[in-house]
Amino acid sequence: MNSTDTNMNDTATLPDRETMYDALSRRDTSFEGVFVAAIRTTGIFCRPSCTARKPKPENVEYFPDAKSAIASGYRACKICHPMIDLGATPEWLQPLLEEVEQDATIRLQAEDLRQRGLDPVRVRRWFQKLHGMTFTSYLRMRRINQAFGQIRHKTSVTDAAFQSGYESLSGFGDGFKKTIGSAPAKTNGQEVIAITRILTPLGPMLAGATEQGICLLEFADRPMLETQLNRLHKRMNAKTLPGDSPFFAQLDAELQAYFAGKRTEFDVPLLTPGTEFQQKVWAALQTIPFGATRSYAEQAKSIGQPAAVRAVARANGDNRISILIPCHRVIGADGKLTGYGGGLWRKKRLLEIESRELPLNTT
Repeated sequence: MNSTDTNMNDTATLPDRETMYDALSRRDTSFEGVFVAAIRTTGIFCRPSCTARKPKPENVEYFPDAKSAIASGYRACKICHPMIDLGATPEWLQPLLEEVEQDATIRLQAEDLRQRGLDPVRVRRWFQKLHGMTFTSYLRMRRINQAFGQIRHKTSVTDAAFQSGYESLSGFGDGFKKTIGSAPAKTNGQEVIAITRILTPLGPMLAGATEQGICLLEFADRPMLETQLNRLHKRMNAKTLPGDSPFFAQLDAELQAYFAGKRTEFDVPLLTPGTEFQQKVWAALQTIPFGATRSYAEQAKSIGQPAAVRAVARANGDNRISILIPCHRVIGADGKLTGYGGGLWRKKRLLEIESRELPLNTT
């Protein structure tokens, strides 16, 4: 028997060897949390997206999680760190991020980083990789986010500028207009969506929130993520900026409890702008019980429009709040998994977690 057969446990079903080796070769992050690859010739195990040189197929053994690989005598790779959630902040950067989180107005230049024992180039590369922007841009956008919120709550433009760390009104005005698209005094009707990354056993997710609730939760590597963001911008007349929200801590805690098998429902407030039909479909998704599934046809019947199967499928695909609005619980009429923006193997793993009510082990 090969390892695909011998190492299955009650919490996970592995893909076939060809699929896993292909994912390993392509460094496919959508298989994060689905399997780890152990290399017989080196004695180490890696996450699917490891950048190390790929071994020959016959030298790879697959396990559903790190715990199983360790139990079989393998040790963690020092390149991809499979014992740590993908996207986790490295230890050397943690103090800086904590400092930034405590002060949204902070301004730090290259020399400031060096004084903290950090290499500015290394910091810039990490932010570009994880956030798609430089560290300087990240700080600037956080300041703009704070100022935008203050202006919406009737703080004067002048006070908002100086309270957000700007030294001149002209510099603030230029930065604000470049980021938001309008002058600080002309933001009526606009929204800012604060965004952050939340780590999960299946890979990092991008979360977005306004003052009303969570409006975005997508896997960070979803191919359609940029399209979804653009649709959200247009629908809400909004911009997305790095920032904080009181809802993020609640969302993170509820997601961790869900993956640990300790939560079956979510309480964090949601904001779901969309058409009347989309709203109806998304509301129906939230009535599917934990551990259950429905077909697209059953979903169409549940909203009183049995002929609208394709339209229901499209609305499912437009759902911007994964897991909490459980579009992963909708399957084909023949019982096969179809259409999940985060990847079909993630969909399968989510259904396994829910049907067995067991934790997904990654340590």
